[in-house]
Amino acid sequence: MGSVPKHFARWAALAADEDYPDADLSEELFHTHLASGNEALTALWSRYLTAWDFAEEPRWAAGTPARSDERRTAVYERLRFGSDVRKALDSIVPIAKVPGPTVITRDFTHWYTPERAAARSFYWTSYARKLREKGWNDAAIASLDEASRAVVERLADPEQPAARQTKGLVVGYVQSGKTANFTGVAAKAMDAGYRLIIVLAGTLNLLRRQTQRRLDMELIGQENILRGADLSDLDSLVGIDYVGDDEDWPSFVQHGGRPSALGAFDIERLTTRDNDYKGLAQGIRALEVEKRDPTRPLHDPVNLHHAAARVLVVKKNKAVLTKLVRDLKQIKGLLGELPALIIDDESDQASVNTTNPKKWEKGRPERTAINGLLSQFLQLLPRAQYVGYTATPFANVFIDPGDDEDIFPSDFLISLPRPSGYMGAQDFHDLDSAVPEEERTYANSQEKAHVRAIYESTGDRLQEAMDAFVLSGALKLYRQEHGVDGKPFRHHTMLVHQSVRKDDHADLALRINTMWHEAGYSSSVGHERLAALWASDFAPVSEARASDLPAPSSYEELRPYVNRARQRIGSGGQPVIVVNGDSDRYFDQLDLDFDRMPHVWKILVGGTKLSRGFTVEGLTVTYYRRTTQQADTLMQMGRWFGFRPGYRDLVRLYIGREETYGRGQQADLYEAFEAICRDEETFREQLAQYSVVVDGVPQMTPMQVPPLVAQHLPWIRPSARNKMFNAELVEIRSPGRPIEPASYPTDSAALKRNTERWRPLLGALTPEPVAFSNPPDASSALTRTFEALTGTVSHSELISVLSQLEWERPGHFAPHLTYLSQLEGTLATVRDWFLISPRLSASTARVEASILGSLPLSLVRRRRQEGKTSFGRIASVEHRLAAQRLIDQASAERTGHGLSIGPSTGVALLYPVVEGTSHRDVQDAVRNGAVDPSRVVMAFTLIPPASAISSDRRLVRFRAKDSRHADQATIPATGD
Repeated sequence: MGSVPKHFARWAALAADEDYPDADLSEELFHTHLASGNEALTALWSRYLTAWDFAEEPRWAAGTPARSDERRTAVYERLRFGSDVRKALDSIVPIAKVPGPTVITRDFTHWYTPERAAARSFYWTSYARKLREKGWNDAAIASLDEASRAVVERLADPEQPAARQTKGLVVGYVQSGKTANFTGVAAKAMDAGYRLIIVLAGTLNLLRRQTQRRLDMELIGQENILRGADLSDLDSLVGIDYVGDDEDWPSFVQHGGRPSALGAFDIERLTTRDNDYKGLAQGIRALEVEKRDPTRPLHDPVNLHHAAARVLVVKKNKAVLTKLVRDLKQIKGLLGELPALIIDDESDQASVNTTNPKKWEKGRPERTAINGLLSQFLQLLPRAQYVGYTATPFANVFIDPGDDEDIFPSDFLISLPRPSGYMGAQDFHDLDSAVPEEERTYANSQEKAHVRAIYESTGDRLQEAMDAFVLSGALKLYRQEHGVDGKPFRHHTMLVHQSVRKDDHADLALRINTMWHEAGYSSSVGHERLAALWASDFAPVSEARASDLPAPSSYEELRPYVNRARQRIGSGGQPVIVVNGDSDRYFDQLDLDFDRMPHVWKILVGGTKLSRGFTVEGLTVTYYRRTTQQADTLMQMGRWFGFRPGYRDLVRLYIGREETYGRGQQADLYEAFEAICRDEETFREQLAQYSVVVDGVPQMTPMQVPPLVAQHLPWIRPSARNKMFNAELVEIRSPGRPIEPASYPTDSAALKRNTERWRPLLGALTPEPVAFSNPPDASSALTRTFEALTGTVSHSELISVLSQLEWERPGHFAPHLTYLSQLEGTLATVRDWFLISPRLSASTARVEASILGSLPLSLVRRRRQEGKTSFGRIASVEHRLAAQRLIDQASAERTGHGLSIGPSTGVALLYPVVEGTSHRDVQDAVRNGAVDPSRVVMAFTLIPPASAISSDRRLVRFRAKDSRHADQATIPATGD
């Protein structure tokens, strides 16, 4: 059928006539085979339909979004399928309505066409086949195909005569499969013609070795590793890794022969599993590529596609990278012809220049060791492309974009979608849950299911966490014996992260060892304790979250598996491994090789070395109590994020809620994680919103991302302190989308002035409450209702108030106000605003009070985010949902069953907020039925009508701070 869906009946008739003259290839028989569950046919059509669903702007389905009902309909129309076959295929292969990657990019040449990609796809096809063998479904592979293509197509064409470099950044989630993406990128880049691939993989050989093995197993393959060696000749296998000492060797990719003999090209490894780069083993000639036609440059297609590719996986280590730079310098003319790709994993670690610009001599950049060596790579390889990968991008975003020799992602920034099956922030936090706290259960609350808080009143709960580790291990063994795939249970680990100090680690490991041997896991007392935890925690959580998995009917049924789990964890007499060394030699001595060890069932105690890049396989229980004030550091410590197939319901996070730091200060680590996750999601949402191309021109380029981030994350300052970014965000347009500022004043006098400015609008509210309802949806099977006071004010009246408000951060609301002020007819016309002041339900101990003589309004309690002056989410999910429905119905020119508004009316949710931690704080702000105006934060959420946008559909606007240098990314700072 190919890459384009064609008339099925005609194709079948032609196939029958030419190849199967006696076969019945009718649509009716096709439908019969689908209905009967023909696995081979289903697999084939799953692959075809998914590929067509994901196709990017195909000519045969112009104007249809990928992964949409419209695209699938276009496919069926091309195939001329009837309704019965359509229904059958929709049931067997549902549309994977997953988000694609978000791309912020400069204009680029579209050289990597589908035709060119399909013409040379040897290693990508092999990699995709390997992923399918590992259990990836067609939608996941198609999603990876799309995301990796988005990177490769923005690299320079390896065949083009002129040398050009590009620099980009790919942002994933912590432990979310970024390696799979850059493996796909490497496969496609080599297929396209890149002949030197340098992968920078962590700062320790432990991490480098993980990456090397992954690439060897899934991309490079047995034939390239063996290089002609005979598996039956032991002498020829000397020095070849994996053969004989890696039980997974049979599952390494097999190409069916040397790729060069199959019409492709070979890959030569310049590093191995056990050996980082140590200088070219065969001398400089190992990098001197033989040309088929010596009269033409290497990048000429005649030479390029017959040359072998070289792959290096190296540590971010000064000595290692210095050797590589030294060897590259000895190669003369070839480097200018060599298309190279540098993949920098965890690119915000070690790669970023952290020297203080104030100490630079004569303003010339002085670089840290790794950053300086990266800069030399880019100078030595004029055709090198740099792609950084990270889950915490802000350090990379704040690299000086004016430094051409640095690694600022000046060409593209790609945010990967959250992959299916991934456990991230949304799986440990009840972000914006509409369920009241008192009604949350194991079934509807992520926090209740997975998080176990540590307070002073609870004690340290370390014994309980260790018991949870034993129980969850027993449940994995039980499931494996009752038909669940046991591969994900090969390793079973617990992580204890309480301090950064090595002495603390040793003390803690000794304590846990002692606790283990005194826990009585083979005694009646120990079993009674485990039985109680199983009955109160694991049994009800698994029933609510994993009812489809086998479960013991009683603890007695589980008890034999508890004994087996105890034996595995305590094997060798040491249930604990301390992971805190700084050298490769230290890590080589640990029994912690997840690739070579058949089982790692241990409790890991450590700090920083367990918090970046290192994948803790089988992690099920985390005990976390370490404080830090760095957002990216904290996010990287979220090792409990990741993929947990077959045991999501068993995952537990024991986390400190009252941890001491600094001079007697306390930190709620769970809240801190939630705040940072919200910041990250806000950043991703904004990238997605502004990535839409308008009239073929990007609304935003990577150069304009820093001020966008700075507006929302003021506690992160750029690394280039003697520069300021020349791009200034001046307008954010939000047609049909919520605007919810968060940086309200902390000064009581400013709060009082703001409250007084709202007085005229509060008088517009009517005394009779109006009922709102939200119908059943994915969050709840019930209809939810609330009441609110409502009123209507003109657009000019609202703008008059908004333009006078004070903010904790000057200019915080300015880009929104610039937009709103133009809705009097300049940009679009908004006639009025529908005010909604929600009343809290009586069950939440509602406090109502008059504000400067207004009708009694429901006061709302909110807290500012940990370490910030801004609040988190102000509007309730249910309130915002109801307001959004009004806007959406007006835009579609349809009315709901109840209240409706016009298409030129906006909605404003008003919240009189009292800052506090308890209900008592709200009550204390009220005297004689009136609230103190100096204690009220008049917070709001605005949703302009969907029509409030200009004809060019642009959503964001920047301007140069210094118009004399409008094309420059940075300019000299006027002050510190």
